[in-house]
Amino acid sequence: MKKLFYPLAIVTTIVYIVLFLNIKSNWVFNLDQWASGLLKGNNFLGLFHYFGEPAFVVVIAIILLLVLWIRDHNYRGMFFALVTIAAGNVLNQLLKVWVQRPRPDIPEQLKSFSFPSGHSMTGILYLFTLAYIANEYQYSKKIKIFTWVGAVMMTVLIGLSRIAESRHFASDVLAGWSMGYTWFILAVIWYERRKRVFKELAQEKIEEQ
Repeated sequence: MKKLFYPLAIVTTIVYIVLFLNIKSNWVFNLDQWASGLLKGNNFLGLFHYFGEPAFVVVIAIILLLVLWIRDHNYRGMFFALVTIAAGNVLNQLLKVWVQRPRPDIPEQLKSFSFPSGHSMTGILYLFTLAYIANEYQYSKKIKIFTWVGAVMMTVLIGLSRIAESRHFASDVLAGWSMGYTWFILAVIWYERRKRVFKELAQEKIEEQ
């Protein structure tokens, strides 16, 4: 990945911490109110929540694992996907229980906690994982850029859908994006380091022969 992506994870970590520490502050309240007034009831945005539903994400993850296994038995890629998507979802649930922030007060609201947004966090994780792995098999720079642009746009739309439907506060969504990106980069750092080690070992074996 581009080196710029790594320091951005430091920024997203800071954003999450700031939101967490100021969750009851006036400026976070004003941010949530402003975003709700801007997006609430937007039916177009609301449609994108389906792409962040747990069942949909699970199906996509299973398909990805099968493709990686059938194509070239890419076990490192499979483990990478499990770390980003599955473990990332577990992390989201743990953070929600830790913070225990109630969701916006609307009729028939979901009963789970609100901070950080699960759709936003798992959305960025599974979409960025798909884009990252897809680009490993792609040589066209234009297609790589298009893939990442598409992943970012879908991530944003999934997150905004939660505000539009009043399922989450804007700060929940921003926190979900932030922690999701941070977790994704941590997984990428591990994955790319393992790839380098594997290549170095393979090269050493070739030189020994």
